[in-house]
Amino acid sequence: MARDRRTRRPAAQTLTQMLPNLLTVGAICAGLTAIRFAMSGRFDMAVALILLAALLDGIDGRIARLLKSESAIGAELDSLADFLNFGVAPGLFLYAWSMQEAPREGWIAVLIYAVCCVLRLARFNVDSKSSASDADRAFFVGIPAPAGAFLALMPYFIWRLFPDHALPHFALVAGWIVLIGLLLISRLPTPSLKAVRVRTERVRYLVIALVAVAATLFTYPWAVLIALDVAYLALVVASVRKVRRSRRANGH
Repeated sequence: MARDRRTRRPAAQTLTQMLPNLLTVGAICAGLTAIRFAMSGRFDMAVALILLAALLDGIDGRIARLLKSESAIGAELDSLADFLNFGVAPGLFLYAWSMQEAPREGWIAVLIYAVCCVLRLARFNVDSKSSASDADRAFFVGIPAPAGAFLALMPYFIWRLFPDHALPHFALVAGWIVLIGLLLISRLPTPSLKAVRVRTERVRYLVIALVAVAATLFTYPWAVLIALDVAYLALVVASVRKVRRSRRANGH
C-alpha cells in the first residue's frame, strides 16, 4: 500500500505573531517611498521616511523576541529591508540632491556606498550565526547600516541647518559617502546598544531623556540629527580606544 505523502501545513500564526514581519514590510514601504520623494525633490519628507524606517527596524526584532515569533523569513526580510532603507535610499537621496552636476562620478560613489552596505550586512548575518562571546557582543564590527545611513546624510542635514549657503560641491558629498561606505566594512569596533543595561530605578530617567530627545528632534530636526551624528562618531572613537586598551592589558 502506498504511503500517504501529504505535505504538512505550517502552523497558523496569529496576527500578533505576524506583527514583527508586518513592521519590517512597513519599513520597506517607507524606504521605497523615501526614494520616490527624493526623486521628486521632496527631500525633507524623504528624510522623515528614512527615520521612520530606522525606527521600525529598531523595534521589529525586539517585538519578535518578546512575542517569541522569530523566524528565518523574518531575519531575511530584515536584511533586505536594511539594504533598501540604509544602503539604497540614502545613496539615491544624495545622488538626486547634489550629484546631478556630475552624474557619472556621483553614481560611482553611490554604487560604492551601496556595495559596502550589502557587504556589511552579509558579514553581520554570518557573524550573528557564529558563537560570539558576550564581550564580542558589546561591540559591532564596523559601523552598522542604520548609523551609516544617517552619517551619509549628514551633508544634507548641515545644508538644511544653513540653507542660505550654496549646495556643497558634489565631490565633497561623493567623497563623504565613499568614506562612510568604507567605515561600514571596516574592522573598527563600534558601540552596540545590545550591551547597554539600565537599572530598574533609572528607567524613568531614560524615558524622560528619550522624550526630550524626540521633542527636540521635532522642534530642531537638523541640529539634533547633526548632534546625534557627531555624538555617535565620538562614541566610535571611544570604543576604538577602549578595545585597544583592553587588548594591551591582555597582552594582544
